[in-house]
Amino acid sequence: MEVPMVAGDGECRDEEAAMHLKLVAIAAILVASIAGVAIPLAGRRQRFLRSDGGGFAFVEAFGAGVILATGFVHMLPEAEESLADAAMPARAWTEFPFAGFAAMVAALGTLALDFIGTTFYERKHGAEKGKQKAERVGVWSPSPGSDEFNDDAMHIIGVHAHAAAHGEVDGGGVSSHVRHVVVSQILELGIVSHSVTIGLSLGVSQNPCTIRPLIAALSFHQFFEGFALGAYISQARFSSLKEAVMACFFALTTPGGIGLGLSAASFYDPDSPTAMAAEGLLDSISAGILIYMALVDLVAADFLDRLKNGSTSLRVGSYIALFLGAGLMSLLALRA
Repeated sequence: MEVPMVAGDGECRDEEAAMHLKLVAIAAILVASIAGVAIPLAGRRQRFLRSDGGGFAFVEAFGAGVILATGFVHMLPEAEESLADAAMPARAWTEFPFAGFAAMVAALGTLALDFIGTTFYERKHGAEKGKQKAERVGVWSPSPGSDEFNDDAMHIIGVHAHAAAHGEVDGGGVSSHVRHVVVSQILELGIVSHSVTIGLSLGVSQNPCTIRPLIAALSFHQFFEGFALGAYISQARFSSLKEAVMACFFALTTPGGIGLGLSAASFYDPDSPTAMAAEGLLDSISAGILIYMALVDLVAADFLDRLKNGSTSLRVGSYIALFLGAGLMSLLALRA
């Protein structure tokens, strides 16, 4: 995200006031990020937000809309603006659509990463299940026909039924648990890389006139992104420690970017060709990652799969949530 310049920028330059506003921004964005990512993680313990309930389906649909709008409306236009700027020295930067090209390459790279990650976790998951089964058989192997054998057989059937209810039985395909593990981690990669750039852009600005309105806009921006990310982290069913690490990593990236910008403000020029090229390419890559994830993994897989066997009210509500998430995130582009 680029910090917008306004008329009379020189008149509004005030390093001391800008410093105070940046500290306020760090606190506000940190709180908003934590709140956004924590609500789905904590809320899943409530009945209406359980992963098998309709409430969570609406949360996921809303999150998919947020991620889609982030890629299309926030990142890609900003990348195009940075890379097509007249200040860029080489004509190739302004004549070739590098933003779209980088986004396309990132999307294809995400496809490969998605496949590699899914294959890795499937094999790991299968190996763990095989080891557990071998240990169970090795520790206790009752004779066929005995009561113990029949009880154990019923126990194994019960275990498989429980796993099937949670989407953990492969059946020749990718289990939903494995897919959510991969999706949540790639999604965080795309969101975090963008969060660093918007924090850095705000941190190097010395203009209170542009920082002040951005505090609220970026707080809402990070809240919605955190809400979307938290929904998919909760579906992956990580350990509590790993969930906390992923949530904190997201929450700290934008404030960390602002802090980095504060330390670099004296020598970093956000309008230099090098800075604009780096920011434009990073935004393009992030856009490609999030657009791929939103359309392929979140909408095509989760969203449509849930609606296939859902009720009419679930379908209508999910579509409303999807468009609401995309619409609200798009509106934030007016100031963020």
